[in-house]
Amino acid sequence: MNVPARLTLTALPGLPLIRAGDDLAALLIEGLERADVWFEDGDLLVVAQKIVSKAEGRMVHLAEVEPSEEACRLAETVEKDPRLVQVILGESQRVIRASHGVLIVEHRLGFICANAGVDHSNVRGEGPAAPEDWVLLLPENPDASAQRLRERLEAATGVRLGVIINDSHGRAWRMGTVGVAIGVAGFPALLDLRGQPDLFGDRLQITQVGLADEMAAAASILMGQADEGLPVVHVRGLPYSLAEGGLPELLRPEDQDLFR
Repeated sequence: MNVPARLTLTALPGLPLIRAGDDLAALLIEGLERADVWFEDGDLLVVAQKIVSKAEGRMVHLAEVEPSEEACRLAETVEKDPRLVQVILGESQRVIRASHGVLIVEHRLGFICANAGVDHSNVRGEGPAAPEDWVLLLPENPDASAQRLRERLEAATGVRLGVIINDSHGRAWRMGTVGVAIGVAGFPALLDLRGQPDLFGDRLQITQVGLADEMAAAASILMGQADEGLPVVHVRGLPYSLAEGGLPELLRPEDQDLFR
């Protein structure tokens, strides 16, 4: 008898607002208990970048930023706060495109994105500063952040897990943002199907699946983009075995990049 394929995603409710220094792994375990979800071998947890960055203290107060001449020049072009542009430049290897309202950069982690992932939505700092005076950076090393969470969760539960940290990115030639993986641990980021047979027995020649990105996008549907307050999604029923993986697998080498 054929068993139907089934993938179950569960957003964990009731997580508190995360602050710098919070024990994120402990809060995730509490969230699983509230949702009456228990880890099994082969499960995956997708965690929004924003709460990882907050726990790691990656907030910046713009009042403390001194913009450079380059930042001031770019700020006029893209019509953004020069202090914000300076923060973006500090997280970037180079600027790819700069136009009205748009600053596309190569992030220091190697991927191309808008504003180096620097964001101020759903961000509040301590003290009297206005909300727009605070911005949040991506984790310093998202793969390492995912690995630390994985190790803590596996030690607490005794099961083998995968962890993905996701963020919302735009895409060339298509409208709308989608969830993508920026940190991966214990999960095959890129699934190489070359050599596998298709339905007619022909061998696949070029098919590689961005599996971590597909799971990041699926989880983003439940996480939402506004005031949903659901930054963690538990996944069960993966049709592929867990394996070691990381962000570098997903980054197209520059000599193969026809879009940059």
